[in-house]
Amino acid sequence: MDDIEQLCQRIPELCICKDSIRNCSELLIQAFQSGNKLLLCGNGGSAADCEHISGELIKRFSKSRPLSAELSNKLGAELSSNLHAGLPALSLPSMIGFHTAFANDDDPEYAFAQQVLAFGKTGDILLAISTSGNSRNLIHAVKTGKALGLQTIALTGESGGILGPLCDLAIQSPASETPRVQELHLPIYHAICTVVEDTLFPDSE
Repeated sequence: MDDIEQLCQRIPELCICKDSIRNCSELLIQAFQSGNKLLLCGNGGSAADCEHISGELIKRFSKSRPLSAELSNKLGAELSSNLHAGLPALSLPSMIGFHTAFANDDDPEYAFAQQVLAFGKTGDILLAISTSGNSRNLIHAVKTGKALGLQTIALTGESGGILGPLCDLAIQSPASETPRVQELHLPIYHAICTVVEDTLFPDSE
């Protein structure tokens, strides 16, 4: 039984999202294998989720991620023994200096779009997390990402809001109240991180 099937067994209500969770995992795997990166954006609790997901991908999550022998030799024993093979996942809400500057000088509704413009490249993935799916700053970011050739994914509540149909892929957790949507988002993205890690680091324990 794979990680997504296990998720559905633990939380049966998430079975409705099974295909979209699997598709999201596959998109991330393909992007990372191609040398692309993940950008994440969200507000409030969803901003915290961006940091959480980024942290799970940049360092080891549930298994070891040894460096390649070639890199280990270049780094030496001390560095190589204390570092993990990382995956490039950038939490856009975390750049406090940028956000305070942009809010002071410009319309903060467009801050995430500005970051996507600066960091996004064709083949990258933008994950927009919104319980309602209607956050205007995320909508602007997704539109900017699509113009630049990024693949766009929404993680929302059951309605999907505007982001659902706007994005290339939407994971719509089966809840409408914000606290419950957020509660369901965590096991969803933990399952995705597990699938990605298990696939990209198959020989690790």
